[in-house]
Amino acid sequence: MTNTGFPLATSSWNEKEYAAIDRVVKSGFFSMGKEVAAFEKLFAEQIGAPYAVMSNSGSSANLLFVAALRYHSRYALQPGDEVIVPAVSWSTTYYPLYQYGLRLKFVDIDINTLNFDLGQLETAISDKTRAILAVNLLGNPNDFDRIKAIIGDREIVLLEDNCESLGATFNGKQAGTFGLAGSYSAFFSHHISTMEGGITVTHDEELYHIMLSLRAHGWTRNLPNPNLVTGAKGDDPFEEAFRFVLPGYNLRPLEMSGAIGIEQIAKLPMIVDNRRKNAALFKQVMAGFPQLRTQREAGQSSWFGFSMIIDPDCGVNRKQLVACLANHGIESRPIVAGNFAKNEVVTRYMDHDIHGGLPNAELADTNGLFIGNHHYPLDEPMEQLAVALKAAFA
Repeated sequence: MTNTGFPLATSSWNEKEYAAIDRVVKSGFFSMGKEVAAFEKLFAEQIGAPYAVMSNSGSSANLLFVAALRYHSRYALQPGDEVIVPAVSWSTTYYPLYQYGLRLKFVDIDINTLNFDLGQLETAISDKTRAILAVNLLGNPNDFDRIKAIIGDREIVLLEDNCESLGATFNGKQAGTFGLAGSYSAFFSHHISTMEGGITVTHDEELYHIMLSLRAHGWTRNLPNPNLVTGAKGDDPFEEAFRFVLPGYNLRPLEMSGAIGIEQIAKLPMIVDNRRKNAALFKQVMAGFPQLRTQREAGQSSWFGFSMIIDPDCGVNRKQLVACLANHGIESRPIVAGNFAKNEVVTRYMDHDIHGGLPNAELADTNGLFIGNHHYPLDEPMEQLAVALKAAFA
């Protein structure tokens, strides 16, 4: 596929996705049902997780596992418990933690991988730490061997926000499956797109059952019989269908999203393969521009996008580089949400702490940007990028 511009995101849909929508429309059944269930099964198989719960967004996927941990018989995160988070991510990594009264401890990122600074993570753990929420940023998995060694035998829950990193692997294992639970996004700009959609995976059956209830009003209707929330369900389906046991939400996805997901997950190997081939082209281009620091892989990235952090002493600032890229038809944006800890929403509302300083997060915030990656070859756009960068640093 050729493209006269270099956009941040493009659709990977074809006639199969539109046929899936048409199939749902003709069925006359639009709310969560068999299409969603079929997608969940395929997704779990593809990722290598025993349980998958689809929701209406990646944001909701995060909310589900945080909420479910409040009611878990073993983990039961309580208000005031400390959760360690990286300082660079998207807003909905942090919001569910605040919404459940948890205390966020922000840790700096590694300027090369853009994930946790693992040295800082190790020193940030205290006797109050109950969970670590690892974010796999821009397709890049964390070093989970090191994180698990840091946790050791302590009662600390590992969670993963993998919304940007579907298809990434570390030591051959899928990112999103290293912790107790992991989240994925199927928003338009992500690896697969179901219009809006999210998926939460877990290997813990109790957490899975809690999420099934919380996703739909906190009722028992969608729970198996027996289950690990209520035990046995009642014999009267008329009454059991309207039995509420947890303070839940309505985070259910549409059948259309499930049907589209079935077609999208079949394309995932192709999508990730082409993104990795494009990454090789990107690295070739960037070898000629030492003024720009690019993301270093930990494991095997699925390359959500291509980041650049400008050397503060190179004589070109981010505003100038963004303008030059735009003049050459290349869209760009900040690195996720930059240093999130500096936002007013954190300083005004969230119970939080900052471990040490956040110099790398701040550098990514002020001097960082990323450009898009796609499911099709980017030979011509990469030539376009080389021309733009030569112009910027001339």
